[in-house]
Amino acid sequence: MSDNFPPPPPEQPQPEYRPAAQPSPWAAPAGPPQKQRTGLIVTLAVGGGLIVAGAVVALVHSAMDAVQDSIALPPRSDTPYSEPYGEEPYADEPAPEPTATAPDVKEDVTITACTRDPQIGWQSAKVKVVNGTSTTASYHIGVEFLDKDGTKVADGVTGVVDLGPGKSVVEEIHGLGEVPRGTTCRLVDLTRMPTGD
Repeated sequence: MSDNFPPPPPEQPQPEYRPAAQPSPWAAPAGPPQKQRTGLIVTLAVGGGLIVAGAVVALVHSAMDAVQDSIALPPRSDTPYSEPYGEEPYADEPAPEPTATAPDVKEDVTITACTRDPQIGWQSAKVKVVNGTSTTASYHIGVEFLDKDGTKVADGVTGVVDLGPGKSVVEEIHGLGEVPRGTTCRLVDLTRMPTGD
């Protein structure tokens, strides 16, 4: 018996096994495309917003009417204005004694020096404050610095707090900025406020 067998066929490479691909969780779902409802959603949102806004306007309008109705002003009078009547003292009560008038605040404050700094050209004023009243008082003092023509070129302010009756103090007030030679000082905006007994 002869060994004439045909040669074996050449080896065929075996296909490599690959698992089936899994769909990505971020991928669009498979299936027929759905209609988008964006237009419907926007229309409903705008319509709802307009309804809410209209309701708020109506509520505010009705609240304003209610408030306006509750605040009833008296009718205007055509009679001319007159001072209110003062209270008459009772017959058995003595009339109050007149009080002494306090001196004018201008009498309490005087400028003692008005100088221009030769180095920087800024003006300053020294003011003396004497409390001429019978009570403790606080002062607000303003000074204007005027050039030769009387035009204000700078100003400054200071204050004195709780100055006792008959007491005095000297304060210095500085203007900001350079001023010309020959600038003068003038008191302005003087106020005195009683702060004690």
